[in-house]
Amino acid sequence: MRFIHCSDVHVTGDYFALPLRRLGWRRWLAMVELTVGRRARAYRHAPATLARIAQEAHAHAADHLILSGDITAYALESEFQGAREALGEWAQDRRRCTVIPGNHDVFTPGGHRSRRFERYFGHLLESDLPEHCREGAFPFVRLVGEGAAVVGLLSARVPFMPGIAHGWVGPAQLEGLAAVVKDPRLEGRALLVVVHHAPLTPRGRTDHVFHGLRDAEALCRLLPGPRYAVLHGHIHHRYHHEATAGRPHLFGAGSSTLEGHEGYWVIDVAAGQVMGGQMHTPGQHSRADLPLGRHA
Repeated sequence: MRFIHCSDVHVTGDYFALPLRRLGWRRWLAMVELTVGRRARAYRHAPATLARIAQEAHAHAADHLILSGDITAYALESEFQGAREALGEWAQDRRRCTVIPGNHDVFTPGGHRSRRFERYFGHLLESDLPEHCREGAFPFVRLVGEGAAVVGLLSARVPFMPGIAHGWVGPAQLEGLAAVVKDPRLEGRALLVVVHHAPLTPRGRTDHVFHGLRDAEALCRLLPGPRYAVLHGHIHHRYHHEATAGRPHLFGAGSSTLEGHEGYWVIDVAAGQVMGGQMHTPGQHSRADLPLGRHA
């Protein structure tokens, strides 16, 4: 079976066309990053690049497309709409697509309260095993064919203020995930667990306190060995840490639409195991299989 994994696509609206009052103070601060930090320019082609990834997923004969959060720049309605349109038919069918929110998608309390993410992608959160849900829709389980399952977790929380970008899964979801792992209906299936925040950095270290996944160790402890993989984003580097006896495969998809660093993973599953992956650049020939643990 084959999975496409992308992340942090950051579809970016036209912030200068909107009244400042409508943007709110959090996005006023973000305007510095969009302009001085040149973030708006770096993601100006994000919708087209995401659409290209979705198109190439067909060429790869993918069974499922996964987007592990940060769909938007700062959670504008138009950004969610643009991402949904770019994904096209993939986003219409939960059997073929998984999308979870990242911290940029819950950037404002108002956007979170209005369930803006759910209006565009909520249909993809419906679980095939709803008895394991513990925090709203999470963790949800998607059965994919006969040999795999995708499990979605929520780690993105409304930040106290811009610049605070850490996340956590929390004990309720971890308890639900533990029940998923033990569920006899999933025996013989590889489990691909999707979370936004990275359990480890490209160098294999814990991320810093204001950016990392606070309960990363507890998450990885539940998923030992090559049957399991954690697919994440948040860190804008593309890398893979091979599974060990005490930890799953870790696939970081980087920022799939960042100009000059575009890319995504093609991950293969066979015989109930995660076999590894290849990094691809949209519109270019694929890279050869990389040695495990390399990052770009």
